[in-house]
Amino acid sequence: MLEVQNFLIKERAAILKTTDVYDIFDADSGEQVGIAEERIPGWMKTLRWIVSKKLMATTFEIREHPSHAIVASLKKPFALLRPTVEVFDAEHRRLGYFKAKLFSLGGGFYVYDDKHQQVAEIKGKWHGWDFKFVTPSGQELGHVTKKWAGLTKELFTSADNYVVSIAEDLRDQPIAKILLLGAAIAIDSVYYEQSG
Repeated sequence: MLEVQNFLIKERAAILKTTDVYDIFDADSGEQVGIAEERIPGWMKTLRWIVSKKLMATTFEIREHPSHAIVASLKKPFALLRPTVEVFDAEHRRLGYFKAKLFSLGGGFYVYDDKHQQVAEIKGKWHGWDFKFVTPSGQELGHVTKKWAGLTKELFTSADNYVVSIAEDLRDQPIAKILLLGAAIAIDSVYYEQSG
């Protein structure tokens, strides 16, 4: 899965949903390479009908397809103002974390390594769903954009599709790829999606 450079992430459509599931494809070949699935207890699913899921704790597992081997996990504790999402590898070692910007017109968040050093920033545009993953020096490491899912899907469900393009310089850097994949999922499910 982590040999892929361009990912297509498709959120599974559902009318009334309390958890998110994303199918992950190689955008170049169309082959499914993974799945990201939200894992929360049943009582929390029920609570989501009355409390915004942006506020609540959540965990995502990113798994290989078809083996279902865990590649990474994302964890967000309860948060009011500036949610933080931690990213862990398959052995549960923290690779880094995302922290929401306090004030930002375009949206996005800061990316830190496991030693609390800022290594990148996710920058968004206020007029569209377009995010760049850039280093503090301005080097672009990747890009996350929303892809049109079709009129019926866009109007009647909350499902979205995203393309994650990773810079060629990161071809042999699995940690960077995990962080970029995690960023796309965090942008949608943690920072931007409404409750329910």
